[in-house]
Amino acid sequence: MTDAVIVDAVRTPIGKGKPGGALSGVHPVDLHAHAIRSLVERTGIDPARVDDVISGAVGQIGEQSSNTARWAALAAGLPESVPAVTVDRQCGSSQQAIHFAAQGVLSGVYDVVIASGVESMSRVPIGSQTAGKDFLGPGVARRYPEGLVPQGISAELIARRWGLSREQLDTFAAESHHRAAAAWADGRFDGEVSPLKAPGPDGVPVPVGTDESVRPGTTVEVLAGLRPAFRAELWEQRFGDLTWNITAGNSSPVNDGASAVLITSSEAATALGLRPRARLHTFAVTGDDPLYMLTGIIPATRKVLDRAGLALADIDAFEVNEAFTSVVLAWLAETGADPAKVNVNGGATALGHPLGASGGRLMTTLLSVLEQTGGRYGLQTMCEAGGLANATIVERL
Repeated sequence: MTDAVIVDAVRTPIGKGKPGGALSGVHPVDLHAHAIRSLVERTGIDPARVDDVISGAVGQIGEQSSNTARWAALAAGLPESVPAVTVDRQCGSSQQAIHFAAQGVLSGVYDVVIASGVESMSRVPIGSQTAGKDFLGPGVARRYPEGLVPQGISAELIARRWGLSREQLDTFAAESHHRAAAAWADGRFDGEVSPLKAPGPDGVPVPVGTDESVRPGTTVEVLAGLRPAFRAELWEQRFGDLTWNITAGNSSPVNDGASAVLITSSEAATALGLRPRARLHTFAVTGDDPLYMLTGIIPATRKVLDRAGLALADIDAFEVNEAFTSVVLAWLAETGADPAKVNVNGGATALGHPLGASGGRLMTTLLSVLEQTGGRYGLQTMCEAGGLANATIVERL
């Protein structure tokens, strides 16, 4: 049977997603192109052999609009004959791109595919594509007459449902920063990050090689001083018993970044002289309650393990996107996973969450962690707006 393998994966450093952030001067097409070009250079693949580029982006408006994957592929120097398509499964967009790429290989339609993603939240602010628009429509309003809520309120609802205290949320966040800082200090990100030059405040290009949002000195005491980020009269009236524990400190920041993953069949890798790093073992995607929105990672984890015929104990490393620390803590409570195996090198609370790029970023880091620890199986899962979630299991080769 044909399988699908990951030959290599790479990501950019992650910049703060605001004016003046380290990557804010880079057009998202060029940022995306840097990840794709780096992947091609690292693997030595003939770019003409790429059957498709499948890319994730959430803010598909402005500088990230009009099938941004196509323009990134061309900016990266790929031949005009190489097609490209942009997908949107919200925060899981580039993880879904990996699934689509692997499924294309498994079906025999593709031999060589690049799955990638980008988000420049400094230039295309979160929510730009939906601002002022009724994107739900009357049918959804009839089904959910009390109304759905923003993700921050969903994170508060999750904290209430699972009885998570402010101290628990902040402790997890501080640990994420400490793990990320230690990983950078130990050189554990060196093999996955492709540095680049970006315009500085005066327009002169300066090197950018590390993740800008990591704060090594973060403490629970410092985080405890931050105000709730989503408390408002509207939500107080509807959810009067919320404890309002979600802050900027125990949530992921807004960020700029890109990632890219080369996926082939084993046969194609052998024919092209490529050495795969991992096999894409099993995929799953699921839906869950759109009010809680971010809990889909719980059934997605169960579904992918069942489909793989594996138990939780078989998994050596987990990458669970830290959109909010309450999400990961609820997932831990429900799955019983070992926290020591989860986001070993820190998570999105510290590293950042460039939406469309995060699925590829998690996969890039998951491969690194498996190789650094000698693990065999890794599981990645991502919560997504609308109550969706992707889950992926890979096997290190």
